[in-house]
Amino acid sequence: MKWITREHVKVDRVACPWLIRKFVDPVAEFLFVPADQVMAVAEREGATPYDVKGVELGHHDKECSFDAIVKKYGLTDDPTLMLLARIVNGADTDNSLWNQPESAGLNAVAEGFRHLGFKDDHELNRAEWIVYDALYAYCARMVQANKPEGAFR
Repeated sequence: MKWITREHVKVDRVACPWLIRKFVDPVAEFLFVPADQVMAVAEREGATPYDVKGVELGHHDKECSFDAIVKKYGLTDDPTLMLLARIVNGADTDNSLWNQPESAGLNAVAEGFRHLGFKDDHELNRAEWIVYDALYAYCARMVQANKPEGAFR
């Protein structure tokens, strides 16, 4: 599968590729282009657009693109992934849907990664995915400890 979104990634545009590679398609290819070119390049390349205004796998109401992908690909039965989705949503939005305390930390980490001087969005994604691996492990521990809403609830 080939996926496309806007360049200069932050929360959702790092979390979504991580999610896709881990749970949807382990060999997915990602394209990061200027916002005004996403739809034209998507059509030319046969790529699925995400986290772009007006697309199926974008923001809808208070849900972010990560939420849309979780739903579309039937991943809602995984309580670990659902807690992670709440954290990602809060970091990528105004956090008014779930008021997830962990989201502020993820937002800060994501902002920090943007200032580490990575050469492009692919390099930044590769570096930051360890954060999502760690968050997934945290979420798994919370679910195991019967705290499916996180440690701070």
